[in-house]
Amino acid sequence: MDVYEAIYKRRDIRHFRNDPVPDEVLQRILNAAHHAGSVGFMQPWNFLVIRAKDTKQQIFDLYKKANKAAADKYQGEQRALYDSLKLAGIMEADISLVVTCDSNRETGAGLGRQTMPETAVYSTCCAIENLWLAARAEGIGVGWVSIVDGDAAKKILGIPENLTLVAYLCVGYPVTFEKKPMLETAGWQSRVPLEELVYYEKWGSKR
Repeated sequence: MDVYEAIYKRRDIRHFRNDPVPDEVLQRILNAAHHAGSVGFMQPWNFLVIRAKDTKQQIFDLYKKANKAAADKYQGEQRALYDSLKLAGIMEADISLVVTCDSNRETGAGLGRQTMPETAVYSTCCAIENLWLAARAEGIGVGWVSIVDGDAAKKILGIPENLTLVAYLCVGYPVTFEKKPMLETAGWQSRVPLEELVYYEKWGSKR
């Protein structure tokens, strides 16, 4: 699978089979993540691999609480649609993978972060995208669970307070890779046309 195919076929996966992900496959996708670009070559990321069901259950309990609060923000048909969506595969996926960022890591000696310290988190997101595309090329699905209290999750997982929990990912073999993103198929949101998002030379200037 070439890079463009991986990009266009990447999906946020919520439905997983129970097949285990081989360690050698996990190491390949982690290595792909570790080869992401980072500002000042600081490499601010760490990866926490979780397979224990009791730990996943504690995070899933956090998800259920946060999901109920999120659902209460919607009304009518949108609430009904929200309730119909499966938004986490925490208990089904073989692996939960937590990606953190150390914004104060000395690696890179602060190059490029003097004026934009937030680039540490941006760099970590680049690692996540690398991981996601490599996983897709391996036939592995990834789902990003953002409906969770990050601080509470950090306490459960023993993550130091000075680190940022950037992503809680579900990683495993998917039931299927859909042709379109799940939220597009469900009618939640369609893809915005690219031409609406691109300007030339100055903001708001179209060709």
